[in-house]
Amino acid sequence: MAERQRGGNGAGEAPEDRKPQSDEARSAFTPPLGVPLPPAPEDEHPTSEFAIPEGVAPEPPTEPEGSAFTLPAGTVAPDSSTTLSTLLPGYTPPYGSPKVSLTKDTPWQDRMRTMLRMPVGERPAPERATKQDEPGPPVPRVLDLTLRIGELLLAGGEGAEDVEAAMFGVAHAYGLHRCEPTVTFTLLTVSYQPSLVDDPVTANRTVRRRGTDYTRLDAVFRLVHDITSQGLTLEEAYRRLAEIRRNRHPYPGWGLTAASGLLAGAASMLVGGGLVVFLAAAVGAMLGDRLAWLASGRGLPEFYQFVAAGLPPAAMGVALSAAHDYVDVQASAVITGGLFALIPGRALVAGVQDGLTGYYITAAARLLEVGYLIAGIVCGVLMVLYGGVHVGGATLNPEAALERVERPVIQIIAAMLLSFAFAVLLQQERHSVWVATLNGGVAWVVYGALADTAGLDPVPATAIAAGLVGLFGQLLSRYRYASALPYVTAAIGPLLPGSAVYFALLNFAKNELNTGIASLTKAAALALAIAIGVNLGAEMARMFLKVPGEAAGRRAAKRTRGF
Repeated sequence: MAERQRGGNGAGEAPEDRKPQSDEARSAFTPPLGVPLPPAPEDEHPTSEFAIPEGVAPEPPTEPEGSAFTLPAGTVAPDSSTTLSTLLPGYTPPYGSPKVSLTKDTPWQDRMRTMLRMPVGERPAPERATKQDEPGPPVPRVLDLTLRIGELLLAGGEGAEDVEAAMFGVAHAYGLHRCEPTVTFTLLTVSYQPSLVDDPVTANRTVRRRGTDYTRLDAVFRLVHDITSQGLTLEEAYRRLAEIRRNRHPYPGWGLTAASGLLAGAASMLVGGGLVVFLAAAVGAMLGDRLAWLASGRGLPEFYQFVAAGLPPAAMGVALSAAHDYVDVQASAVITGGLFALIPGRALVAGVQDGLTGYYITAAARLLEVGYLIAGIVCGVLMVLYGGVHVGGATLNPEAALERVERPVIQIIAAMLLSFAFAVLLQQERHSVWVATLNGGVAWVVYGALADTAGLDPVPATAIAAGLVGLFGQLLSRYRYASALPYVTAAIGPLLPGSAVYFALLNFAKNELNTGIASLTKAAALALAIAIGVNLGAEMARMFLKVPGEAAGRRAAKRTRGF
């Protein structure tokens, strides 16, 4: 039945004996019986409406469109010796702009500072290529290591720009090239975005305690250098970081107290004191140091620690002044020596440096800290001076203290002793103490030659001497691949304005406000000259050092140029 419905014939059947099919089996497109089939069309494939009609010539083929990266006719392709100046003006070569090659021959500070001062879109990719089958870097661990290293540097007094450079160097070494570190006075933040379509990963860390230990600071700098140049693994970096944290201070507590006394005694000789003044200033400073340690152990804030540290040196000077009938000493030099041991020169230099390099929030916080510490010193010393002048009958005469006696040999030795004691108080490594001591002696020789011999004003003389300190310190740090602070901070000790601060406080105690404000303004000018001189010397050193990269021009630290 199926074969018959499909129109098939049985074997031996004639066409005329075939029965007609039902109407249900007929197709609507099949002609009825007896109607001839229509003729087949001449062309089975009809023409398209997009086909070219007969008699119309086709258009000539168009030339291929030129590329913006194709060299114009007659232009020679650039090779390794071709520079942009030989090409057309305003023309971008097909191989892109010259690549910034961050060679590892230069210190990581310069390499990472060059990267930080570039816009994000112009920063080169990481130097080491990652294989396709190699897993990506462990982002959380790298960010944690970066923050821990930045915390140690910021807590040790390093400038904000150098802390950011170190953080960026660590992240860049482990493959996080789209990384942005941010440093403020107490907060560290680092953000990493794998690509433009991925969510960023951000981590932060708060610096709650700060301490002075330049030995630990040098160790952290060496760790960053090894990470950026030798490719330490994360496990090795974490192990070395733990060793740095466990290391004890290189000098005991009694050694720091003795260094404080030596610093005050050397400073008193620097301003004209003798042997008795040296001993009195040393004893007063050591008592103040122990009293400050006692206040720190009781949990008092740093402000009150400085108040306590300023009491014994001032009391020692007032006592010697009251006993002028029995002991003929220069009591003002004793108090001045004690002030030299208390002035926060390290925080002052770091604050001004952050302001000059564009980190204004951190600079404002550091300078505010310096203001509070100086206010603590003023409160401690001023209470004793006011009591000694108005109650105890002490005859402290600022005019007598202004008489400077030129003793070049003694003053140079005193300046070197002051720098040596300052380096010990900063917990420097032993191999860097003698370098800082020599740098401090050179600074005082330059200052004495300009101020005493040439008759130059003390403010520019101080700035020039501090500039040489910054220059030498920066060169030494590049030679040793270390921080510049150990070679700079102790060396500026002889230049600190201890005598100007003392004269201001003494005039305030005698109700001579105009003279006191003038002396305090001079002290502020000297402190600013020291900070600017150190920073300018460091920038001059970087200016003449080798700049990493073939076409990486040195970018300014100020981002906006004021507008």
